[in-house]
Amino acid sequence: MQSTERQTEINEQIYQLSTLVAGDFSLQEVLDKLAEAAVKIVGAKACSIRLLDEEANDLRMRSTYGLSEDYRNKGPVTKDDAVIKAAFAGEAIVINDMRVDDRIQYRQATLTEGLVSQLTVAMQFRSKSIGVLRLYSPRPDAFTDSDIAVARAVASQCAVAITNAKLYSEAIQAQRFTEQMRLAGLIQRRMIPEKPPQIKGLDIAATYIPCFDVGGDFYDFLPINEDRLVITIADVIGKGVPAAIMMSWFRGAIEAYTEGFREVLRDVGPLSGDLNSGMRNAVRTRNAIENFNKMACMECREGEFITLYYATIDAAERTMTYCNCGHEPAVLIRDGRMQDLAAGGLVLGVDPHAKYEIETVELRDGDCLLFYTDGLVDAMDFANDLWGRDRMLEAAGRFVDCPADHVIRNVLAYRRRFVGLARQVDDTSIVVVKVGEPRKSEGCGECMAAESGDLAGEMVEAR
Repeated sequence: MQSTERQTEINEQIYQLSTLVAGDFSLQEVLDKLAEAAVKIVGAKACSIRLLDEEANDLRMRSTYGLSEDYRNKGPVTKDDAVIKAAFAGEAIVINDMRVDDRIQYRQATLTEGLVSQLTVAMQFRSKSIGVLRLYSPRPDAFTDSDIAVARAVASQCAVAITNAKLYSEAIQAQRFTEQMRLAGLIQRRMIPEKPPQIKGLDIAATYIPCFDVGGDFYDFLPINEDRLVITIADVIGKGVPAAIMMSWFRGAIEAYTEGFREVLRDVGPLSGDLNSGMRNAVRTRNAIENFNKMACMECREGEFITLYYATIDAAERTMTYCNCGHEPAVLIRDGRMQDLAAGGLVLGVDPHAKYEIETVELRDGDCLLFYTDGLVDAMDFANDLWGRDRMLEAAGRFVDCPADHVIRNVLAYRRRFVGLARQVDDTSIVVVKVGEPRKSEGCGECMAAESGDLAGEMVEAR
């Protein structure tokens, strides 16, 4: 009768153990419950669970039941230990008297703890050993063949439960990371201007299409006064959170520099030929770029750098002074002809002594300026064919007489027609500046028709 009750108790304990396999518990909760259950099922005094650390080549004590803190911390047990090697080979190792067995590494700690016999079995998942389960008794010759069978069953359940707990923990961490990335993406997108500034004589539109939650693209509009505007567009080489952090830092540096210049202009006043005109503007731009480069060299690590296009547009004088730091060159579209505005120099963050060329170009009514990051032209279809710069320029040229936001929408629409639903791997940023009033020619009529047809494309509002 007593044997039947004991077997019923064991069966109940094993059933309770099986619920840990499917339960949503943390790894430490599972380990603690397993150690306690193993003692109660076998009828031992104590239990320890060690998990394998492949990098350290040892087995770390992760949970115990019925053991003192001193015994828990008695010292390391490596994979080369004779008992561990035999257990990992599939044996159930019974030591009938730990007081006299040469395989016992920490004999004094064992004597102090009052342990005499020991049973060790490996915990294996898919034929791979992940740790050991050890049971202890204060009596010699305490473990029978029946105990070994039960210990093996418990160890098998342990391995599954531990693996499940690890997967659950990893899933929770992944969920938290995904949420953090989502929030980081929201914060980053708040750094992108909601809409371009209103500058008399200019029609400005822009859009940003992130590839992942966070990335390294950014653009910004920094008004100097009512007629003058600094446009920056950049790409921090890298992905994810590090690129986003670098982008945030660099954007702040540019804004701080520009604000300092605004203060100088406010002190000087609206004088003719002021600090932002002609040669002074070129010198100021060069100084700004060289300062940005030195800062980037201090912050960037090996393999990191920043591409930047920095342009000051004067709507009153109809000029643009710019520097291209390893970025995609801006394109000036005028009377059907396209001109790359590529003067500049090396990417930022590589050589603190790099020198940069500054160029000033005259602007005319009807001019269209196109700034973009490489994600626009590097988009690929399912055959891994690039959309490419030529197709981009062809699309932009067809709608160059349209308002700036129409140019962006249709460039993106033509890109979507090419790439289809193929997933892209880089962010896309576009800024379009039209000089003077849009002509709204026949091209714009085609543009409006395209918007209502199958070229609606990216479904991203050009801001």
